[in-house]
Amino acid sequence: MPNETQDSYLPHPAFAANVNLKNQDEVYRHAAADLEGFWAERAREYEWFKPWDKVLDESNKPFFKWFVGGQVNIAHNCLDRHIKTSRRNKLALIWEGEKGDLRTFSYHALNREVCMFANILRSMGVKKGDRVTIYMGRIPELPIAMLACAKIGAVHSVVYGGFSVEALHGRIEDSQSNVVITCDGGWMNGKVVELKKIVDEALKRCAMIEHVIVVRRTGQEVQMEAGRDYWYHELMVLPIARGNSGGNRCETEVMDAEDPLFLLYTSGTTGKPKAIMHTHGGYMVGVATTLQWVFDLKEEDRWWCTADPGWITGHSYMVYGPLLLGVTSFMYEGAPTYPYPNRWWSMVERYGINILYTAPTAIRGLMRFGEAWPNRHDLSGLRLLGSVGEPINPEAWRWYHRVIGKERCPIMDTWWQTETGMFMITPLPLTELKPGSATRPFPGIEVEVVDEAGKVVPVGEEGYLVVKRPWPGMLRTIYNDPERYVKQYWSKYPGYYFTGDSARRDADGYIWIIGRVDDVIKVSGYRLGTAEIESALVSHPAVAEAAAIALPHEVKGQAIHTYVMLKSGQQPSEELAAELIKHVGHEMGPIAKPEKVTFVPQLPKTRSGKIMRRVLKARAQGLPEGDISTLEE
Repeated sequence: MPNETQDSYLPHPAFAANVNLKNQDEVYRHAAADLEGFWAERAREYEWFKPWDKVLDESNKPFFKWFVGGQVNIAHNCLDRHIKTSRRNKLALIWEGEKGDLRTFSYHALNREVCMFANILRSMGVKKGDRVTIYMGRIPELPIAMLACAKIGAVHSVVYGGFSVEALHGRIEDSQSNVVITCDGGWMNGKVVELKKIVDEALKRCAMIEHVIVVRRTGQEVQMEAGRDYWYHELMVLPIARGNSGGNRCETEVMDAEDPLFLLYTSGTTGKPKAIMHTHGGYMVGVATTLQWVFDLKEEDRWWCTADPGWITGHSYMVYGPLLLGVTSFMYEGAPTYPYPNRWWSMVERYGINILYTAPTAIRGLMRFGEAWPNRHDLSGLRLLGSVGEPINPEAWRWYHRVIGKERCPIMDTWWQTETGMFMITPLPLTELKPGSATRPFPGIEVEVVDEAGKVVPVGEEGYLVVKRPWPGMLRTIYNDPERYVKQYWSKYPGYYFTGDSARRDADGYIWIIGRVDDVIKVSGYRLGTAEIESALVSHPAVAEAAAIALPHEVKGQAIHTYVMLKSGQQPSEELAAELIKHVGHEMGPIAKPEKVTFVPQLPKTRSGKIMRRVLKARAQGLPEGDISTLEE
């Protein structure tokens, strides 16, 4: 119900009456007054093999530690803990394939699958601390593989199934994995994505891989290398899958709270993606608490986070968060508009989805097809909506609220990052909402908007968003590169975490995220480094130099526009532009394909040789170019 005096929305009275967390103001006060006590209370809601000695260790900043001395395993809290209760036979996961096939898993059944696969991994020599690369489509075996790794203390590195040979190879090599888990292929928009073929090509350059486990999904013929490649379904019927004591059981590894749980690669301002490292204890507490409070999850809810597990949203709020809370999750394999633009709405209706958490890109994409498609379906079961991945533009927010939520479902617009692991700025269910703002920091999170010198900027002015205090879901380091971790996140404003985003704060204290301030482009919510895109272009034999920028896009949020200088003797043409777009797609994956290639005789650079991308951006949009005193003549 809109507040007519300003563009803000209060929760519908019927919704507000049934919210679990009614004392929001008291929660904010408690978290601000006693940060460690607040998070300790949240942590006690889960099972620990050994309690912690200290909630937060700040002795070696910025390498903060949470729940020091505590022993825990996130997989134990996702599965083992529930099968001892009445949740044992509750549905943990409902999955629909793009072609309409259906699979369901109770908590008992999911635990059985995870235990069996964990036994297989152990039999292959995978042990605590080893890295395992997972490169799959959006099928149940993906979260099963993640949980199996966590159960035995291995560190999973999930690579999005849309990434290319080069991207996969680089991530395998950097993580020093010796096992890859993949599929023969995946379905997307009615077509097969040839995942195993991409793995085979990547492994020609990786000597360290000992085993490849392949899930049969599409059924097409794939090459299987004897002694290295194994079919998942054949392994899962071996006696070893049942465990040493039989009964499809597997002993859960006791982990230190600070032991690594996963690596997840995210683009940076250099050409090399960085491996963000998260741990068992703090990440578990942060993810579970934020999901439970922000989305008001109840025992009977059916939750759908539309993200792919190859991204942090899929890790935190498709796999781990819902299972920690014992709710029923829905997972869909394919494209939102296949075969028709009502695919999502038909599944919301059919499976009784109560909470839908998706990206502004998807919302804008579905808006294009009009209101008739969603209006064909009964969406009355929905009671909460969510947004993630990038700032949602007010027009899309209002459409989502009016057409999908029927003006009775609050929209939880969440700001967070791969690095933060958990929601940082977000409404709680009773928060007054403003379209386009993620509202206020979550309880216990303190942020500020500062200028170049670190001084707080006035209300309404743009500045750099920083986080002032540590939080449990925070990244612990960049794998194998602690110096880069310190330099990138903690050096610009010593003592503060630098988010890399610009923002402003309004008179009500609400935060409005504006966008990235570094050379990272967000396409459909996915982060891509300009340096990676430029490197892919320059790897083409016709290209001498290249620059990539982000320009606004109606559906994707941002689109990649590139500027290319050709080598001597090469001539610009539409055919060459198309070839370069295809080349980038091959090198990095389809998500990185430029929207446009513009051929230029030279690129604007500083006298030190740095490409001035902001000048290209300003010129493309017809905006003032700002200070160009450092521009090369």
